[in-house]
Amino acid sequence: MRRSVLRAAPYPVLVADRHGVVRFLNDTAATLLPDAWHGALLSDTVPAWLADAHHTLPTGPTPTDADSLDEAVWSGSDIVATLESAAPLVTVIRGDIGDRSFEAHPTREESGEVVWWLVDDTDHRLARRALRLERARTTFLGEASNALLSSLNLVRCTETTARLAAGHLADAALVVAPSAGRGLPVVSCERGGEPVHLQVHTGSDQVPGLPEALQGFPPVPSRWIDPAAAPDWLLPEGFGPVGSIVVTPLPGHGVPAGALIMLRREGEPAFTESEEVFARLFAARAGAALSAARLYAEQSSITETLMRELLPPVLREVSGVEFAGAYRASAESERVGGDFYDVHPAPADATGQESLVILGDVCGKGLEAAVLTGKIRNTLQALLPMAEDHQRVLSLLNGALLNSHHTRFATLVLASAVRHAGKVRLRLTSAGHPAPLIVRGDGQVEEAATRGTLVGALPQAQAVTVETSLAPGETCLLFTDGITEARGGPLGDDLYGDERLHSALSHCAGMPAEAVVEHVQMLASQWVRGGRHDDMAVVAITAPRNNHLSAVGGRGPGRFTA
Repeated sequence: MRRSVLRAAPYPVLVADRHGVVRFLNDTAATLLPDAWHGALLSDTVPAWLADAHHTLPTGPTPTDADSLDEAVWSGSDIVATLESAAPLVTVIRGDIGDRSFEAHPTREESGEVVWWLVDDTDHRLARRALRLERARTTFLGEASNALLSSLNLVRCTETTARLAAGHLADAALVVAPSAGRGLPVVSCERGGEPVHLQVHTGSDQVPGLPEALQGFPPVPSRWIDPAAAPDWLLPEGFGPVGSIVVTPLPGHGVPAGALIMLRREGEPAFTESEEVFARLFAARAGAALSAARLYAEQSSITETLMRELLPPVLREVSGVEFAGAYRASAESERVGGDFYDVHPAPADATGQESLVILGDVCGKGLEAAVLTGKIRNTLQALLPMAEDHQRVLSLLNGALLNSHHTRFATLVLASAVRHAGKVRLRLTSAGHPAPLIVRGDGQVEEAATRGTLVGALPQAQAVTVETSLAPGETCLLFTDGITEARGGPLGDDLYGDERLHSALSHCAGMPAEAVVEHVQMLASQWVRGGRHDDMAVVAITAPRNNHLSAVGGRGPGRFTA
């Protein structure tokens, strides 16, 4: 190739013969390699990587079109692309010259001399490295988001935040939650270790920037934090001296979700400004996940508190009368609905007073119906002093529902029960509800002759109260229409109906109250076979075969009598 072409090349160009002696270098190459001169040995004047590459090149001319190279040089086009396309058999050599990175493209001429085209690719290398780093960071943020949002459990989310930060961003990480008045809840994790929960009772001001981060203020630069001043609780056991610290807030939904502290050991590279910015990007995702988990935990706690008030009570034997109940919501995912029951036992020191049983069905399903259910139950609780008069209780409840903002109505059945002369005396009142069923000792099933209008719909609620009694072993069953109107069976759309319920109860003579309820609930569940159904509620009132009397002398197991 003509020396004039090489001299005018915009790239450093060096020519050496097969013995490694420099035969030519242009001005750009002379500036880049000041020790190289015509006649010098490559091994003495150029970096070792270039000299070694020259001596290991295969012999023979490189299949390169010299005219195309001349044209590329003179036209100022990309000589690298021309070389790579014209000489595919030649490997590009890469190495550093000073603080710059170069690609060395060799072409062998027919004379045996090798022309080395040195292309500065420092900026390309830095760009490629930045691109790889950005891709790795983007991948990490995506994986971190998936891991953080995979659970709404606050403890698990906090541990995941600490583990991810320690595993990818630092040697150790701590997640500090907002103070709950009893110190700072802290989760600490070292790289490769498991999260450890701590309760720190010292002030957050021991760590510069932590009080501000817990309040959601922007983080202070890492260089402003003296690692030597780090308190002992900040360091995992056996961690060693700290080289650099980053403190960044965990922003939440409206309020800060806490703070993230990252540590690097002494001797490790300090956190760069780019790493601190990336830490804030991770903290934003972690803070959103922690805030969502904390909000869910708070709402779950509130829901659980409210749910306890709406769930049916656990029934038991009271004053010689057995009570048992069961409830099944219309959807498996729901715990409450429109059906309900309550038992208000007579005072323990009031001999001969009645216990009041209430079973009802509010129009609708789900949470909205459960809200009205709660109001009805609370209202009936307030009307207990009037429980001797079922009609008055129903009238007052009807007025309360009509005066409320609710547009739903309800059906009810009231049952007052008291043990008397070895039997259970009952007063039954239905307000638009299916009549109670009485299972006699011989298996005969009777329907109580009570009837009435539903409550919450008409200006006046009228009802008829009937009285009956249960001999030992006999049961009175209160139920909602979710039992009789359950659809299922062999064809999948048949009603369970009154006849099947009567037949099922005829086999329950002499059974305890709990066994009767379980039997009815089992048959209804088998009938619907997982299909759609309404809320189901059942209460059994049974006269037990044996009645526990007080212990003789106040001690011992006592006696039982029919």
